[in-house]
Amino acid sequence: MTKRHFVIPDLQVRPGVRTDHIEWIAKAIVDYLPDVVVNIGDHWDMPSLSSHEDPGSEFMEGRRYKDDIDSGNNAFERLCAPMDEEIARRKRRKIKRWEPRKIFTFGNHEDRISRFASANPRFRHIVNIDDCNTQDFERHRFGDITEADGVLYSHYFSSPHSGRAIGGTPQNRLNKVCQSFVMGHVQGFDYGTKITPTGKTMHGVVAGSAYTHLEGYRGVHQKHWRGCLVLNEVSDGDFCIMPVTLNYLCRRYEGKPLFDYMTDKYPEENWTHLKE
Repeated sequence: MTKRHFVIPDLQVRPGVRTDHIEWIAKAIVDYLPDVVVNIGDHWDMPSLSSHEDPGSEFMEGRRYKDDIDSGNNAFERLCAPMDEEIARRKRRKIKRWEPRKIFTFGNHEDRISRFASANPRFRHIVNIDDCNTQDFERHRFGDITEADGVLYSHYFSSPHSGRAIGGTPQNRLNKVCQSFVMGHVQGFDYGTKITPTGKTMHGVVAGSAYTHLEGYRGVHQKHWRGCLVLNEVSDGDFCIMPVTLNYLCRRYEGKPLFDYMTDKYPEENWTHLKE
C-alpha cells in the first residue's frame, strides 16, 4: 500500500515575524490526511544565539532566548492543534482513524541551543534543547537521518568524510546519499531524479523555505519559492511529488493571493518579494 507524506520546510519562527501561514499549513495537513508528517527543522530561528552577529551589535539588541523559544513553541502548538482535533474527532465518532507518524528533524538553528550550552556549561540547565516543545513528534537530533517508506529525511545531509553539507544539484546529492531523500536548509525548491541500473527511480528534494518574511542576510535575493510538499504514492523510496506554495494555500483558505493578503493586513510592511 502506498503512503502520503506532508513535509513542512524551514519556518524560521522568531519574535516579530508574521506567521499567518501556520494556520493554512495546519489546515492543509488535515485536508490531505497524510500518513506521515515531517517538520524538516529550523522551525525555531533562535536569533538570540546567533554566532554570526557580535554581542552588543544592533542586530542583537533586545534579543531574548525565552522570547525565541516561546514564539516557536506557540507556532508549533498552532500547527498541531487542527491535527489533534481531527484525530480526536475521528476517535470520538468512531469513524476511520487517522493517526499519522509525526517526525521532527532538528535543524542547525535549533542546534544553536546545544552549541551554546556546550560552550557555556554554566548555562546548561537554563538553555536546553528540550525547551523546544515538539508536542508528540518524534525528535531526531540535528544531523541524524530518519527513514519513512524508503525516503530519507534530515535537515541536510553531510559527507561522511568531511562532515560538511553535501551541496550542488539534487542529482549530485543523490550520487552521495544513494537513496531517495528530502532535506530543508536551502531556500527555494529544487528537485531531481536518478534512475538506477535496476530501473528504480531515486528522488532528491531540497526545500528550505515555508515563511513569508524577509531574511536580511539574503539581500536582494528574496523572491524564492515558499511552500510545503505533498509526496503522493510513496513506496520503497518512490513517490509523486506535489509542491504546495504558500500562495496557493493563501488563495485556498483566504480567497486571495498571498501578496494581496499580506499587503491588506500589514500595509506598513514591505511584501514586494511575494508579488507574482
